Amino acid sequence: MPAGDAFTPDQLYDIERAVRHAEEVSGLRFSVYVGGADSETRPFALELLNELDDPDRTVLVYVDPAGRRLEIVTGSLAKRQLSDSSAGLAALAMQTSFATGDLTGGLVTGVQQLGEHAHQAPLLHANEPHKQ
Repeated sequence: MPAGDAFTPDQLYDIERAVRHAEEVSGLRFSVYVGGADSETRPFALELLNELDDPDRTVLVYVDPAGRRLEIVTGSLAKRQLSDSSAGLAALAMQTSFATGDLTGGLVTGVQQLGEHAHQAPLLHANEPHKQ
């Protein structure tokens, strides 16, 4: 997570813990980037996503606090697990926290929601005979 100097060690720990939890419940990779964009916000966020190790299975949360911008971008496989409406709900929760000045709380809440929304239920095998 770039812009680490903008957060206290405790805040970084909280964000990293939320990322780990989201990854565990969803099986996806999560990345958080806080900072300014070199260009338009969405293309910049997509460029960041594509620079990651496993972009197809990654959800990237990009926040530019000074520019009041938020983007949630997903790789091709991650998009199958995380709908646009679920990402929108998480974005709304983050924006609400950001509006009150709670950047860390917004990131933690948003990443947790993204992970929960992308959670995959255990696969039940329909071909197994039912025991009575």
